[in-house]
Amino acid sequence: MSFKDADADDAGFGARIRSALLWRSGSQIVSQMISWIVTLAVIRLLDPADYGLFAMTQVILNFATFLNGYGLVSALVQSETLDSHKLRQAFGIMLLLNGGLAVAQLLIAPWAADYYDQPMVADLLRVQALLYLSTPFISIPEALMGRALDFRRPALVNLIAAIASAAVALVGALSGWGVWTLVFAPIAGFWVKAVGYVLATGFRPIPSFNFRGTGAMVAYGASLLGGQLFWIVQSQADIFIGGRMLDPHQLGLYAEALFLTQIFVSKFIPPLNDVAFPAYARMQKDPGRIAWSFCKAVRLLLLISCPVYLGMAVTAEPLVETLFGKKWLEMAPFVSVLALAMPFMTLQVMFAPVSNALGRPGTTARIAAVGAVVMPVAFLCGIRFGAIGLAWAWLIGFPVLTAVTVRLAGGPMGLRFADLIRAAAPGLGCSILMAGAVTAIDALLPPLPAMLRLCVLVPSGAIAFLAALMLCARGALMELAALVIRRVPPEPLSA
Repeated sequence: MSFKDADADDAGFGARIRSALLWRSGSQIVSQMISWIVTLAVIRLLDPADYGLFAMTQVILNFATFLNGYGLVSALVQSETLDSHKLRQAFGIMLLLNGGLAVAQLLIAPWAADYYDQPMVADLLRVQALLYLSTPFISIPEALMGRALDFRRPALVNLIAAIASAAVALVGALSGWGVWTLVFAPIAGFWVKAVGYVLATGFRPIPSFNFRGTGAMVAYGASLLGGQLFWIVQSQADIFIGGRMLDPHQLGLYAEALFLTQIFVSKFIPPLNDVAFPAYARMQKDPGRIAWSFCKAVRLLLLISCPVYLGMAVTAEPLVETLFGKKWLEMAPFVSVLALAMPFMTLQVMFAPVSNALGRPGTTARIAAVGAVVMPVAFLCGIRFGAIGLAWAWLIGFPVLTAVTVRLAGGPMGLRFADLIRAAAPGLGCSILMAGAVTAIDALLPPLPAMLRLCVLVPSGAIAFLAALMLCARGALMELAALVIRRVPPEPLSA
């Protein structure tokens, strides 16, 4: 193998970190842009029922994914030394584990189809079992490249895999494959990545089934499962419950509305949390300073995200028609309700790096456990009102989960509800005023094509939001402008 571990004492270590960040973030942005463009094109060609059937299979896949052994990869990256024998052992474990998951999915497929009362679900799950078989060929090379802080080669491979997946998706949608388009596209991407990673690292995929001395590695991977299990229950309960009660068309409308409204919180918050964790960790001896910094982060992030969410809520109809086409217009009410729940989700997920930085990872697990109870109960109640009831379950359940999170995670750093309300007030309050102005303007508009209507409402909302900030929260506006435009850091906490 041609990879050598990065040395923290090496003079070029900092440069390797900067290069790694550049390649990783840059390739992720490009790959995500390709994915979004193709996704919007494919959505216009497929039907909501296709996405409903696909969503049913994702409950099984997402549950099995947390058992696919990626914790072993974390153990390999963390290990002080790594030899070829340990790599072969890890590869052997991954082969057995993911092969077992593939077989288990083949056996479960008929039961899943009976549960959803959709025979095609069984066929989809049988083909999707191929995804697990690619995992060992991806995960072990990833460990090698992660230890070497070499993200250039994986960035190029990921870009090629994204293009391959996008090409299969477009060909499938244009050729009338229907729901199979959503199945074959990720399979193509995963296997292109698997072959590319093996070639890029020179890793020889020869397993060892002599597992002596792997106890620590297995224990480390197992230690990560608890919190992940609670999160899987919380995040998949809606589709698991809705898939049995709803037809594929209604489930597809709900699933894609959730995809649209979660783009910001799922794609932009995790990278920010990756940066926040080490920043909070350096302040762990001063909880008061962490609380101040956290409130500052909440204020700035909600100033950016709340106008997006509330703007999405009041422009749902022209937004959906412009992005997805007229046949998806039934999705608009789901978007309107779900978008109102996303500010709470944005706030809730910001607490995890704080708890971990304070040396309290158990707090994150307890919060996930609460979510694994609160959200399924909300979905069980909401499904009585159909698919729109699942959307309302988000708007009712997530504020409850957020309040519990503030209580459990905010206490150790001395965070008070009043502090959090003051931090959230500028972004949330001015966004509410903006939403009212956009709703009034929309009511005055004559009948217009969806895109033209959106082109009027979006700039109007931006102007209304800035005006509200100037009138009600000028200090917050100046702070945001200084940080984004002039890149001036926030003032340090005074004594």
